[in-house]
Amino acid sequence: MSYLKRFVVRFQSLLALGLMVVMLALLSDKFLTPENSWNILRQISVNLCLSIGMTLVILSAGIDLSVGAVLALSGAVAAGLLKSGLVLAFFGVRLEFTVTGAIVAGIATGAMLGWVNGFSITRFALPPFVATLGMLSIARGLTMLWTGGFPVTSLGASFGFLGTGAVLGMPMPVWIMLALTGVFILLTQRTRFGRHLYAIGGNERAALLTGLRVNRIKLAVYTLGGALSGVAGLIVTARLDSAQPNAGLGYELDSIAAVVIGVLLLYIADSLHMPPAYTG
Repeated sequence: MSYLKRFVVRFQSLLALGLMVVMLALLSDKFLTPENSWNILRQISVNLCLSIGMTLVILSAGIDLSVGAVLALSGAVAAGLLKSGLVLAFFGVRLEFTVTGAIVAGIATGAMLGWVNGFSITRFALPPFVATLGMLSIARGLTMLWTGGFPVTSLGASFGFLGTGAVLGMPMPVWIMLALTGVFILLTQRTRFGRHLYAIGGNERAALLTGLRVNRIKLAVYTLGGALSGVAGLIVTARLDSAQPNAGLGYELDSIAAVVIGVLLLYIADSLHMPPAYTG
């Protein structure tokens, strides 16, 4: 079998998808326009934030099924604090939050839930699938309790700028997406943490025997994944000007699929530079 034929057989599904995209682009005169390109980039910015965190988790040989639920709770917490503040009945005070404070609270909520995931996995040796599946249900329940089952709306133009504003002609979600992509490329490719992460994903036992602090790195990975889910939740909430109790449903599957497709594309790119196999 020739190299080209083996390539087509191996990647026929991806080639069919590419052909379908090209045909749809040719059939619609509005597809290949700057406006539609920005809309697509806005739309994928949320999934990219989740997928960056999911990539870190998968590199550590884990999985995180709670990202969609964490997204919903983080966005709801930020919206609730911005809209109504926080009442501390014991002290008889009510705390008001600025836009910056609400954003920090949303990201911190995601990071805290991610830390709980990592702590459960490293401290109690729970399988990542089980721990994060449990967090999915917990975060969904907490979102319903926090919002009372109703959307939190009318969050103001300043907060909405995070999801609908633009700087230098580029939408804010795209700026956030590009900034996070650059930071985490550097983190995984140019730092000791990144090298240790690849070592753990390749062979956790060997990494442990070489002296790497495996549990600490895993804890950091899940915490970062939760924080990135919090960022995604803020973008969704700001774009809709509303925190929906059921936000992020099924987003964990989208983020896992994005990581898998990204790995497949890298494999294809590498295979294009490899010489054909010797067939004798």
